[in-house]
Amino acid sequence: MGDAKLDLLQGTLDLMVLQTLAAMGEMHGYGIARRIEQVSGDEVLLNQGTIYAALVRLQQKGWIEAEWGASENNRRAKFYSITKRGTKQLADDTEYWRRLASVMGRVLAMGEEGARQ
Repeated sequence: MGDAKLDLLQGTLDLMVLQTLAAMGEMHGYGIARRIEQVSGDEVLLNQGTIYAALVRLQQKGWIEAEWGASENNRRAKFYSITKRGTKQLADDTEYWRRLASVMGRVLAMGEEGARQ
């Protein structure tokens, strides 16, 4: 299982997209996907269908907005940016995931403590 890519839990891709846009500013879908892959150390691989479904979902929620423009290679592309509502959602989700990670860390450490006794 060491070479297996990570399956994303529901909601994690949305958080990754929001964080990427908050940190990097306006980007097109392909750029967002590649940045997430890069930051994850290629542990997360995103196909086109997955990233664009997330972008549509986030747009429908009002967390991101899109505008047509020209990409680096002068092709027409949709550029996405985070909205004020998206920034608020990012803060809420970040707090939730930090709390969950802390709890999971404590629960998983239980096994390590028990093995040392």
